[in-house]
Amino acid sequence: MSIDQPQSLHCLYLNHHRWLHDWLRRKLGDAFVADDLAQDTFVSIMAADTVQEIREPRPFLVTIARRLMAHRYRRQLLETSYLEMLSFLPEAMVPAPEVRLMALEALQQVDRALDGLPPQVKEAFLLAHLEELSYAEIADRLQVSTSSVKQYLTRANRQCLFALTV
Repeated sequence: MSIDQPQSLHCLYLNHHRWLHDWLRRKLGDAFVADDLAQDTFVSIMAADTVQEIREPRPFLVTIARRLMAHRYRRQLLETSYLEMLSFLPEAMVPAPEVRLMALEALQQVDRALDGLPPQVKEAFLLAHLEELSYAEIADRLQVSTSSVKQYLTRANRQCLFALTV
């Protein structure tokens, strides 16, 4: 007899939510963040429609929760770096809060788009767009040819364009 998706998710939640929350709280040292990540873990499972495929619930939940913790940490680093950069601007040039939020959201989209790319492709993109280096300077820094740099940037720019238009 097959259990339907909502019933399976409900059982998974009832049987493992407290355990996952406690595991996250021990890892993070913050019950509120643990609450958020535990909920996000179950939302991810619900969105992926994978409850029927779970054979070992706790390792599965931990894998998803670790991935969510890593994403959260990267978002925090990105936000901290952005705010730190803004702190060096003269007050008259600091963007309004809503502009800062939009910029952070765009940065997070670009970060997600670059996430699946090889390290050299990401680095070439960042060197070109953040440090404004030329193809030759990037090639020298990465110890590759300028044609490789061009391919890297084409790939990264395409990836970002696709991510931002979806």
